[in-house]
Amino acid sequence: MKINKEWHLKNKMPKNPTFDERVKWHLAHQKKCSCRPIAEKLAEEMKKREIKF
Repeated sequence: MKINKEWHLKNKMPKNPTFDERVKWHLAHQKKCSCRPIAEKLAEEMKKREIKF
């Protein structure tokens, strides 16, 4: 998996993020970097809430 170091440096995950902040960060991350998939627990909750990714 390839990391987009520049994107990561400019887009830090907020400290103590809300669910919505986590979703927003991970969706942007998925588009700009391929270093890892969305965490399983978060992906499950996104599916329950019908958030497409």
